[in-house]
Amino acid sequence: MQRQVDLDFDEGRYLKLLTNLIGETEHLQNNPPKFIPEEDRAVKHVVDALQPYTKQNGGLLTIEHVTYVEGRGNLIIEYDNDVGCSTTTQKGTVSFIGSHLDVVPANPESWERDPFKLTIEGDNLYGRGTTDCLGHVAMITEMLIQLAEKKPKLKRKIVAVFIAAEESSKIPGVGIDMLLKDGKLDHLKAGPVYWVDASDVHPCIGTSSAAIWALKCIGRLFHSGLPHKAINSVELAMDAVTHIQKNFYQEYPPHPCEIVYKYEAPSTMKPTQIRTAEGSVNQIPPWAEAQGDIRLTPFYNIDECIQKVEGCVAKLNEDINQLVSGDRGPCSKYEISLPEGDFKGELEILWEGEVFRGIACDLNSDGFKALDEATKEVTGSSEPYSMTGSLPLVGEMQEAGFDIQICGYGYSSVYHSDNEYCTLSQMKIGMKVFNQILNKFNQ
Repeated sequence: MQRQVDLDFDEGRYLKLLTNLIGETEHLQNNPPKFIPEEDRAVKHVVDALQPYTKQNGGLLTIEHVTYVEGRGNLIIEYDNDVGCSTTTQKGTVSFIGSHLDVVPANPESWERDPFKLTIEGDNLYGRGTTDCLGHVAMITEMLIQLAEKKPKLKRKIVAVFIAAEESSKIPGVGIDMLLKDGKLDHLKAGPVYWVDASDVHPCIGTSSAAIWALKCIGRLFHSGLPHKAINSVELAMDAVTHIQKNFYQEYPPHPCEIVYKYEAPSTMKPTQIRTAEGSVNQIPPWAEAQGDIRLTPFYNIDECIQKVEGCVAKLNEDINQLVSGDRGPCSKYEISLPEGDFKGELEILWEGEVFRGIACDLNSDGFKALDEATKEVTGSSEPYSMTGSLPLVGEMQEAGFDIQICGYGYSSVYHSDNEYCTLSQMKIGMKVFNQILNKFNQ
């Protein structure tokens, strides 16, 4: 069949837009309360690039700027040049969503280049957000411009969604969660939905659920020279975390499907930070808090997992001395009786932010088959992989009836790192893969 879509890649136009986007990243950093992004700074540059091709100006693109929090907008862009079908349901959609307008913070002192300015060194494009995810925003924008210029007749509506507030969920009600709640994306169930926020060219077929936890451990403050009168909250934290981890790995061992989906790591629960009450080194602190996360492969239920962890903590509180092993010495106890009263260590488990739900993509769907075949045609091979990283709402969207497929054309080795970069050549590969996908759904 003759190809109906044949997109080019305008390097100069792409680099101009990406330069503008990276130039805004100092104001797109997302880590509240210190950094609250202003995504509309990026929105403006994308809209400026697309405006000449909108239906208001005689073109074929429609742009909807959807804002729930002032200055923090989302963009929904549609290309519609049908071949005579009368309804959206009849002709369906092909969607590219998930590319986000916020970035993680960058410390200029630890970078070799200015993170808030696009630096071009040969094929490499350096700057915060180049891989994650403004390089994709600029590439999809270029694809939309190419469609608007070439005006191919398509059987499906092409939709792109650029989202706010992906890098942090501490401030809810800003991004794709609200777009879904308002039904702004419901029509995308009529075709494959490509979530473009992964890396390394090949299809990502699985992610993990994620839940951030904090275990508050209450002890008893006392002089470290009189440890028999204290309850050591630091030791309590270490022993409690070890006990909870042991129970977790008994409940959630490596799952057989993880091999099928090529996960490199199984489900995990681990501490990543610890803090204590302020005091001197010769004081046993009254409380300590361990923080960390659970990464659960999608073959297990994260809600059930959270309940089991809470149940484990409740049982420890019923008999806190079961944590005493003797390995920490004769004065290390979590329940003591003194002339001034009885004292007992206590645990409290807290959950912070939103729970992300993992996804195992449908490998039998037309959406995956098109991505897999297009990747092979463009690069010579397709090597699907899964990761224990997490993406917002993909699991919920799959459960709601969306055919979610995941891809990306940056580099996983530089995600959230210093000296982040993407390459022009790899973004061109992404454009070619999308071109092939559009052709497959136009047959």
